[in-house]
Amino acid sequence: MSHPDRQIECTIPILPVRDLTRSIRFYTETLGFKLDWGGEDGDAICSVSKDGHCIMLSRSAEGSPGVWVWVGLEDDSLFHLYRSRGVKVRQEPMNYSWAYEMKFEDIDGNVLWLGTEPRTDLPLEDTRHG
Repeated sequence: MSHPDRQIECTIPILPVRDLTRSIRFYTETLGFKLDWGGEDGDAICSVSKDGHCIMLSRSAEGSPGVWVWVGLEDDSLFHLYRSRGVKVRQEPMNYSWAYEMKFEDIDGNVLWLGTEPRTDLPLEDTRHG
């Protein structure tokens, strides 16, 4: 559907990866994404998605691994699932005024920064004084 007052249709992060096949397997089998397209022999890029939101993985992407992607969540169930599946935790859950968040690394060092609305049952880290 066309919106005359809107110019941007969507934004999609493109993460650099070393081995596309291995990264597809990590995103689909470990993180629970589905492969949308790409990933055939010789392909340099693909799209994976979860709940209708996609991320592209590219072995020819400019830049180096270490890209950060914010993923807003409805609840914190993925925090527990990813930890239980052995995904590398870069930051344990922390409660800030902007979000209850946790960071994971994929197998290429890219950071998935997951967050929900701030928790009301925990103190806010950004209002604590040393």
